[in-house]
Amino acid sequence: MWTTRTDQHLWFQPANLRQPPYDRDVTKRSAAFFDLDMTILAVSSSLAFARPFYRHGLIGPADVLRSAVAQFSFVTGDTTHLQMEQMKRYLSALVTGWDVELVRQIVDETYDSIIEPVIFPEALELIAEHKAAGRDVIIISSSGNDVVDIIGQRLGVDRSVGTKIDIVDGKYTGDITFYAYAQGKADAVHALAAEFDYDLASSYAYSDSHTDLPMLETVGNPMAVNADSRLREIALERDWPIRDFTKPAGLPSTRQRITELTNDLNTPDNRRNALAVGGAVGSAAAAAGIAWLASRRRSDAV
Repeated sequence: MWTTRTDQHLWFQPANLRQPPYDRDVTKRSAAFFDLDMTILAVSSSLAFARPFYRHGLIGPADVLRSAVAQFSFVTGDTTHLQMEQMKRYLSALVTGWDVELVRQIVDETYDSIIEPVIFPEALELIAEHKAAGRDVIIISSSGNDVVDIIGQRLGVDRSVGTKIDIVDGKYTGDITFYAYAQGKADAVHALAAEFDYDLASSYAYSDSHTDLPMLETVGNPMAVNADSRLREIALERDWPIRDFTKPAGLPSTRQRITELTNDLNTPDNRRNALAVGGAVGSAAAAAGIAWLASRRRSDAV
């Protein structure tokens, strides 16, 4: 479910671990818990690898465009709880039958070109500061465990927690055994604290989303970063620190992403199969255009 640098997997009973932060224990060490998407990365890590997955034959043209539309919605802060649940079901069905080692290989090989350019520099600074202070740094993300694990290793964090999908004979079955989302993230924090003897009252947590409120509430030092409107309101009410990170220099514009996707999908084979997938692709492309126009309007309004 989560991975340490020694690939140790931990299992727990969440219901037994839901308790508020206790008074600070100076005999214990603290930790720093980070959400991944829009907290460390300026994109959704679940959707960032759509293009290389397509090139390796794991997904089709319609899936690429659907991922792009979801990415646009995510980055612009329009993702709702219902959409997250729908995306969970969609991705669960999508990855069924995928070879686990191939996925890990793709993520590792494309990390430098896909993930490195979209990391918030301020997030890297925070990670370095916590490690220098002797705290363990843990990433907790709703993205797939194997994706989060590779990203965590490359970032040099101590542990990574992601959504766990059952694996049989080296392939994903599509059955989600642990969903690292909302209360699930808080359960993971408590389980890690119990296993590694963390003092949650002196620990830190960072997130951009109100859905991570349960995780933020488990520690004595929560911080809202790049916060959505609901989390920003809550942070102001509770006098939590709020930080807005600078857009990474390597983050491609929406126009660039649409152009890259168009170039990827505009192949002779895809044109010959256009009638077979035309409805799905056409709907997704139209939605991508709407998302781009909406993001332009939001940019113009700022």
